[in-house]
Amino acid sequence: MIATLPFSQACENNKDPILTVLRDAFVNCSRVLEVGSGTGQHAEYFARKLPHLHWQSSDQPAYLPDLNRRLQQAGLPNLPEALPLDIRQSHWSYAKVDALFSANTLHIMPWPVVERFFARLDEFCQSSASLCLYGPFNYQGQFTSASNQAFDQSLKQRDAAMGIRDQEAVVALAAAQGFLLQADHALPANNRLLVFCR
Repeated sequence: MIATLPFSQACENNKDPILTVLRDAFVNCSRVLEVGSGTGQHAEYFARKLPHLHWQSSDQPAYLPDLNRRLQQAGLPNLPEALPLDIRQSHWSYAKVDALFSANTLHIMPWPVVERFFARLDEFCQSSASLCLYGPFNYQGQFTSASNQAFDQSLKQRDAAMGIRDQEAVVALAAAQGFLLQADHALPANNRLLVFCR
């Protein structure tokens, strides 16, 4: 039963605003890699709503059993089984994609792992590709809301290496890999969706 699967209310709340951006950002793309698919709710919804895309989910191996149960229950032809991906590991032998999506991952990764994520984009992406990153960001070192500041504090209580990232630092890491910022969309709950292309 779907009710027994892990569930994120945040995914339900933000899926439509994200979809509105992805419709344009991925309009000319065919293969998407989602890094950190979590519960799989985004993957199922976006694959269903964007049938022109082959939506490849991925996550750390420990999360794959529940993730793949959701994907199997969805039964969508453009939504294959999720692949194991730990950004800290070096091996990736799957086909390159022309789009990459990740939601609510950068503030969970320690900063050296964020840097490694961007350094590995060539492994994952074709020479021309789109990159969409969703989540909270700081600007010029400042929180955009009291709720984001409280969220950052809660992250650091869990793990001092976690925290909301500076948008400018993320844009610089992307630019170093040839991905230039095309749009920075304000979305509900003080989140952003950054769209890059190369």
